[in-house]
Amino acid sequence: MRSRLRLETKPTVFIPSVVVILLFLLVGVAATEQLGRVFETVQDAIASTLDWYYILTVTAFLAFVIWLGASRFGRMRLGGDDERPRYRYLTWFALLFTAGMGIGLVFWSVAEPLTHLADPPMAAAGTPAAAREAMQFTFFHWGLHAWAVYVVVGLALAYFAYRHDLPLTMRSALYPLLGERIHGRLGDVVDVFAVFGTMFGVATSLGFGVLQVNAGLVSLGLLETSTTATQLVIIATVTLAAIGSLLLGLDKGILRLSLTNLGVASALMVFVLIAGPTLFVLRSFVEQVGVYFQQLPEMMLWTDAREDSGWQAGWTVFYWGWWMSWSPFVGLFIARVSRGRTIREFVFGVLLVPTMFTFLWMAIFGNTAISLDGLAGGELSDAVAEDPAVALFGLLEQLPLSTITTLLAILLVATYFVTSSDSASLVIDLLTSGGNTDPPKLQRVFWAVLEGAIAGVLLVTGAGGLQALQTAAITTALPFSVIMILACVGLVRALYVDERGRPLQRAVLWSEDHDDVPEAYGRHSPVSDGIDGSP
Repeated sequence: MRSRLRLETKPTVFIPSVVVILLFLLVGVAATEQLGRVFETVQDAIASTLDWYYILTVTAFLAFVIWLGASRFGRMRLGGDDERPRYRYLTWFALLFTAGMGIGLVFWSVAEPLTHLADPPMAAAGTPAAAREAMQFTFFHWGLHAWAVYVVVGLALAYFAYRHDLPLTMRSALYPLLGERIHGRLGDVVDVFAVFGTMFGVATSLGFGVLQVNAGLVSLGLLETSTTATQLVIIATVTLAAIGSLLLGLDKGILRLSLTNLGVASALMVFVLIAGPTLFVLRSFVEQVGVYFQQLPEMMLWTDAREDSGWQAGWTVFYWGWWMSWSPFVGLFIARVSRGRTIREFVFGVLLVPTMFTFLWMAIFGNTAISLDGLAGGELSDAVAEDPAVALFGLLEQLPLSTITTLLAILLVATYFVTSSDSASLVIDLLTSGGNTDPPKLQRVFWAVLEGAIAGVLLVTGAGGLQALQTAAITTALPFSVIMILACVGLVRALYVDERGRPLQRAVLWSEDHDDVPEAYGRHSPVSDGIDGSP
């Protein structure tokens, strides 16, 4: 069957992944309400008992990557010692940003600050203190912690693939712990979990994108109201566009769209800055960056233990779960486009540059929204409380050229949908083909269709789809967080061995025999880094 269909998959990863995902789709279609209740129960259970774990784990990841980038290991290259990066800095940053945030950044840049303004974690609602707190926690959720999660996975994958000739799949990050066992059932389990994390993580983001495109079309008067049927049509339409881009490959498809996204996003951001309260936004941006770094030690370990208001569970725990569930996808994609960079360059490039762009984006849209909301007597926050998807368009309606900017915003979300779906399809295909860098494009199309289908099921399940989207992110992150912790341990062991010029097998904790390992094995290997199969 596989030969007739010309599939190039690893059956022990591909089949379990497909079976479980198809079962989820069947249950979602046949028992939508029951699945919604299950989502609600799971989210409540995780958020009420494991919030401390999510908060502590992601903070530990941030501390780990900063130490790694600043350490003597930072000089090592992800590849041969004489290799140089394939992509220039601007192109690299565009790819990082598009893969890492995309739809979510557009969706929440207005919705989150206004929601926190009305319901802050500590301050009184609607006060200047609440406004400061709203931006403080928005920066927190989209700042260094998010990108630290991506650095952990991306760095581990790039290091083991490009310096030690291991497959560019999640199992390779555990080689120092499992040795050759990564090529067996244990490795298959790790990659299957990575597939689930990628699938449900990207479906969460795609779901947010569909909600926002739908809201934008309503804002323009092209639709009367948001309906589930309309949302499913939007998913199908944009998924078809994603398939078209995917068939073009990395340089002709994803790369061009990534640069387009960056250009459109920058143009929209500059317009809002100029058309809105410019001086207030600039002052607030400078102040809020300072407040972020000043308050970071307190925020990153705050669990709301005494009040137990549930605020952290609904926000911080959701975000940390979302970033971890996305990390197999974003981390692997970042690894694919980062060959030849040093560890220090990788860590601080991925950690700092997208974070500062994100802060600027959030400051411009969030502070403009808070300012206009005050002038409008809370009208904008009331609309956001009813439907977060309308937030951005409600803001644009209060600025000049609202029709043009709304069209640009819809285009931006749609193209982010395409690049997210494309990138995730490529990553899942890598995971299910055993690291094959040039599998048949039909396989990538298959995964793109499944991503759209999962997003559709999540949207029709639960209150407006939002609860199901949040639960999917939080739940899939739980098992994968354990894999990430083990990957950190394995990476450190491998780096110490690599520094001494010894083969990777010397780092393996559970190995039957190290004595016959040739010194040249697993060193500075020529792994292809072209997603489209190019060297």
